[in-house]
Amino acid sequence: MEWEPPRLVKVDRYVDRRGGFVTPWDRAATPDGFSPDSLHFSHNPEAGTLRGLHRQTPPHEQAKLVSCVRGRVFDVVVDLRLGSPGYRQWTAFWLEPMSDDALLIPRGFAHGFLTLEPDTILCYLISGAYAPAAASGLRWDDPTLAIEWPAPPRVISDKDRNWPALVS
Repeated sequence: MEWEPPRLVKVDRYVDRRGGFVTPWDRAATPDGFSPDSLHFSHNPEAGTLRGLHRQTPPHEQAKLVSCVRGRVFDVVVDLRLGSPGYRQWTAFWLEPMSDDALLIPRGFAHGFLTLEPDTILCYLISGAYAPAAASGLRWDDPTLAIEWPAPPRVISDKDRNWPALVS
């Protein structure tokens, strides 16, 4: 089995004096045969909003293609794939609007982000159906992970604040 890491993928961007036009997903151009089943937007009115770390447990894992529409985020993924060389390691990406990058997150990762500007909006294309019973998460401040967030969160849900830590 090949273990693909999360990574930034180049997207088509066209800019002229009128403004810009970005294509964050094109079936023919997206690597790995990523094929979304749903489209979601996350609006975050306040800077310092933390969402995550969210995941779907097996066999309901979901792949995601994440783009920033407005604002700026520090986006974190944690590899939870048993047997992966990156198991229990985190990687972070900076996402901002109208960039040439979208974040492709394979199945088997927890995902979360911290907004760095007010009125931040993320767009998610997600493969696989959402299964409420498989919704799970990890603590954003889990000492085992030791994620180096650029700032402490100011807005976080009780659910996200209370996800369990990884068990050693």
